[in-house]
Amino acid sequence: MSPAGKSLLNIIVLGFGFMFMFTAFQTCGNVEQTVIKSFNSSEFHGSGYTSMAIIYGVFSASNLIAPSVVTVIGPQLSMFISGLLYSGYIAVFIHPFTWSFYTASVVVGIAAAVLWTAQGNLLTINSTDATIGRNSGIFWALLQCSLFFGNIYIYFAWHQKLHISDKDRQTVFISLTIISLVGTFLFFLIQRPEPETTSSDPTSLEASESLLPADSNEANSVLASVKPYSVRLSVTKEMLLLSTSIAYTGLELTFYSGVYGTCIGAMTLFGDDAKGLIGLSGIFIGIGEILGGGVFGLLNKCNQYGRNPVVLLGLLTHFLAFYLIFLNIASDAPIAPEEGTQLQAYITPSIEVALLCSFLLGLGDSCFNTQLLSIVGYMFREDSAPAFAVFKFVQSITAAVAFFYSNYLLLHWQLLIMALVGFLGTITFFAAELLVAAGRRDTDYSSI
Repeated sequence: MSPAGKSLLNIIVLGFGFMFMFTAFQTCGNVEQTVIKSFNSSEFHGSGYTSMAIIYGVFSASNLIAPSVVTVIGPQLSMFISGLLYSGYIAVFIHPFTWSFYTASVVVGIAAAVLWTAQGNLLTINSTDATIGRNSGIFWALLQCSLFFGNIYIYFAWHQKLHISDKDRQTVFISLTIISLVGTFLFFLIQRPEPETTSSDPTSLEASESLLPADSNEANSVLASVKPYSVRLSVTKEMLLLSTSIAYTGLELTFYSGVYGTCIGAMTLFGDDAKGLIGLSGIFIGIGEILGGGVFGLLNKCNQYGRNPVVLLGLLTHFLAFYLIFLNIASDAPIAPEEGTQLQAYITPSIEVALLCSFLLGLGDSCFNTQLLSIVGYMFREDSAPAFAVFKFVQSITAAVAFFYSNYLLLHWQLLIMALVGFLGTITFFAAELLVAAGRRDTDYSSI
């Protein structure tokens, strides 16, 4: 197999590994607040929103050390260990205790930082300037298949159920734990990429060996330098401009992966199958993510106007979704009790509109994330691990803040916050894209 073919195969295996892992984890996040409300135990007092806030808060802080961990033990082993910890978090729901639930939240926050830093590193070393956009799209489409498959299972498992019993919960989370472990072990199929140039080229040799742990001298050097370098990288002009866009993806991640499903499940006016609609909503989010990842991964290779049109499309898609959600979903839905809300928004509640909004949320999210993965991988090719650590630091800290305020803010305030940050993020992304174009006119920019 040619070096290019092996690199493409690595991206596909990486995507499938994440697909299985996040079929379990994203499905878990989508339903955990609903599951917790249904959990009949006087000894458990956890909150799904609080757990996610802890995860993303720890995730954010852990990005300062994640590049060092990935460099010392290698991206492949980093992802495997992180996958085991993700599986442990999901397994907690088989029989949750408050202490184990929040402890697992802290642990998986650390694992997430290492996992995503390693993912960004592997994506970069298996891509060239010409293929980074395509590979970002392929990876994102495969990753977001997780929303499709996991939520199909939830829809059929919880169809016509008004209350989630202990047996229902245990069956679902045992299955999700097994699925997560399958994805974790797939990471061992990733091969070391072969250099396309001669072995005497030190740059290509470094890339080909970067799946391996660093030797002790290099590890000590990296441990001493990566943390301050990540901080310095975060205050460069390019990264500061991208930070608002990245922050927006954190807010949006919170909304589509946790809050919106809870809102739909709380709408008693949707009928007796409101709980089952949580899974159906996740399916439509997944369809939007998969479509966006596949299409915009291809467009990234041939679009002579760069990434800006795709990001603008993402913003307009989200604005439409926010407006329809505002009209269709009751304002107290995010914080309603298990019995749900009897309130009505501004139109007669429509399941079709709710599912259309799910699709639009997924499509818009894929627009932003595929382009951000592409531009960060392109701009910081030589420093991919610290760059993706900064990316995830900003994204996760805003997600943590959003999960925290989701415990208290009514729906319309959450939508307003996302709309404002999304608009500012789009403007700053355009500015960052102009910087890239101006600084690298001597490259084949139109092919990115």
